[in-house]
Amino acid sequence: MKEKELKALISLLDDPDSEIFSQVEQHLVTCGPEVIPLLEESWEASFDVLSQTRIENIIHRIQFDQIKHELQLWKISNSDDLLEGLLIINRYQYPALDEDIVHFQIAELRRNAWYHLMYDMSPIEKVKLLNNILFREFGLSGNTTNYHDPQNSFIHKVLESKRGNPITLSCIYAIVAQKLDIPIYGINLPKHFVVAYVDNDTENIPLFYINVFNRGQIMKQEDIFSFLKQLNLPPSDDYILPCSNLAIVKRFLRNLMTAYENQGNTEKKDEISLLLQILEEN
Repeated sequence: MKEKELKALISLLDDPDSEIFSQVEQHLVTCGPEVIPLLEESWEASFDVLSQTRIENIIHRIQFDQIKHELQLWKISNSDDLLEGLLIINRYQYPALDEDIVHFQIAELRRNAWYHLMYDMSPIEKVKLLNNILFREFGLSGNTTNYHDPQNSFIHKVLESKRGNPITLSCIYAIVAQKLDIPIYGINLPKHFVVAYVDNDTENIPLFYINVFNRGQIMKQEDIFSFLKQLNLPPSDDYILPCSNLAIVKRFLRNLMTAYENQGNTEKKDEISLLLQILEEN
């Protein structure tokens, strides 16, 4: 659709006839992201509250449809890239974010660790190096004050505030480690999330575990068993072995649903539920 036709459609958004508005809205939504700049331009020029509200809702619908599409593609062909999955979630709340900022910060953390990394370091020594870079120098820590804040699930906000929940901190830790060829992967514990340093020679069996929320505390398998016992759960490969990136992103979405539910924001909770359904479909 040409720009002139799009502008003509947008000019009808203040029409009081709900049937006309519904048809206009559907046309604009099907145009996709390319119409957003014109909608934003119209919003800035408008002094009509109804028109502005309608424009905001249409932009959100377009962006939400785009996120659903991107998440579906990620699941099918790109789920080996955990950072991209987290950035797609980020776009739900922050669609205009310059994501180069996130890539730059991750690259900077990797570079700072790489500078001190030595070939003959033991796994424990590599973890101590990562702990020093991420916790002591950069300042990451667990957000114990606002544990259930939705912002804890958006990676750029965690990198900005340096406070996060267990899963977001663990993902940052694992992403930086993997970019250094250090085999650290997520462990999908119930009620908590940790990472493990795995032995690539023995089919990714963890050598030990790392509690990133507790500033990189190193744990043995017995500690994991004790934690599960406290929850009255038997040991299971699902809780002991590394999980997939798909499982991680699903858990991110469940955390967000809980966070929005705690805020009483049922609209956002329902939208996140729709994103989760995309990942759970066969």
